[in-house]
Amino acid sequence: MKIELIGGYEKNDLETRIQKVATAGKLSRFPGNVFEVLENCNDYEKNLKLIKRIIGMGHKSIIEHDYLVFAISDVTPIIEQTIIGNRLTSFTIKSRREVDFRTAGFYVPEFRDKSLKLHPKNEELKEKYVKHMKYLFNTYGDLVDNGINVEDSRFVLPYSFHSNIIMGLNARELEKIVISYLYGPLSKISEIKEFGNKLFDIIKQYVPYLEEIISNHEELDKNPFEYMESLADRPDIKIADKPVLLSYTPNPDEVILKSGIMYHFQCTEKQAEDILEKSRQKDSEYNNKSMDIILHKEDRRELEQVNFTFQIPISLSILTHLTRHRMHSLLVPEFLPMWDMNNFVVPATIKAKPELEKLYIAAHDTNMKVFEEFKELGIAEEDLIYFYLGCQMLNVVTTMNGRTLQWVLRMRCCNKAQWQIRAIAKELAKQAAEVAPLLGKGLGSTCMTDYVCYEGKECCGLVDKILEQKNK
Repeated sequence: MKIELIGGYEKNDLETRIQKVATAGKLSRFPGNVFEVLENCNDYEKNLKLIKRIIGMGHKSIIEHDYLVFAISDVTPIIEQTIIGNRLTSFTIKSRREVDFRTAGFYVPEFRDKSLKLHPKNEELKEKYVKHMKYLFNTYGDLVDNGINVEDSRFVLPYSFHSNIIMGLNARELEKIVISYLYGPLSKISEIKEFGNKLFDIIKQYVPYLEEIISNHEELDKNPFEYMESLADRPDIKIADKPVLLSYTPNPDEVILKSGIMYHFQCTEKQAEDILEKSRQKDSEYNNKSMDIILHKEDRRELEQVNFTFQIPISLSILTHLTRHRMHSLLVPEFLPMWDMNNFVVPATIKAKPELEKLYIAAHDTNMKVFEEFKELGIAEEDLIYFYLGCQMLNVVTTMNGRTLQWVLRMRCCNKAQWQIRAIAKELAKQAAEVAPLLGKGLGSTCMTDYVCYEGKECCGLVDKILEQKNK
């Protein structure tokens, strides 16, 4: 694992970053305009002292002006997923759809017992683990060499493989992440604790106003679900057959149209209802025309007034295709306690070749066998998580407002989207359109909704066929 701060750490850079934060801290309570305050904040030590005092009082919005970018290599998707879960973090990750990962390397944990002490058979277990991981990576390579694209071959990759990431975030989000990794429930996972410590080492040097707060932080609740678990037995895990619309804003189309009127005319809801009714009497196509205008506005704030909550079955391999969209309220089950790893998917390209399907299923079954052997020896679940495979299925729950739903679906319904997320997206569009038919006309790939494609040379050509049909 390697983490480096990209820029912002030279003496002049560091002083400028601290000056920005100190200026934000002084601005609201000191005389003068922003430029005068900025000029006044010219003493590094005084600036640092001021920042520590202000954030020590709990006023942490000022450190959102300090933005940091990290280069991260040789971490697993365990780290990747926890980073992506922080909604205000920006990230770019090496694509498993485009890059052959057979030489990416993998993480080898120190195997511990249930009390998180080093297992007496640690070295023996590591040797067996390494051999098994090489087998899984070789299976991945065999799939690729036999014509299965890397996009589908990756479903057999274990969650131990190494990932590479560019991560950008402000200092407030950085503080939150490091505290979570050092003191939260996930800190029992050795890799996450190591990641948190490496970030903290960088903080001590280059984000010095956070050191004391993080050092003195108390341990977070290790099991926030303890009360829930005390009252209910854990059921057998059942993966949904397809996405399910759990709840939604009643009469979503009506709410969107009415909110547009209230927004523009600054009127009450009752007045908006009257205007809506009179407009419909004057033009029978008012609903369609008005919604079409809203769907194609630049801000589309009216769409944010309605919400849709879905349960979505998805594989680990594709989870990032959903989590990377920040502006929705996503509930992804934590890696612990471990899920039922017998819930898995086989890509259609592999199913189409019986000999490769047999190879794929054998890899899954062998992985389960080795996993169970390690489990029987009392290995901590925190170290068993690297036996997760990309093909493992899980249920997630998310709530999206209408604008976010439109944004997600315009990309994920595209023919260029990965097949599983595309199927999910089309089902979300279908179910949302059933309860909001006017909004539904704006849900889907842009070639379907706007008769335009933004993929340039990589366009699949569907938009041309749609336009040709439309113009007949």
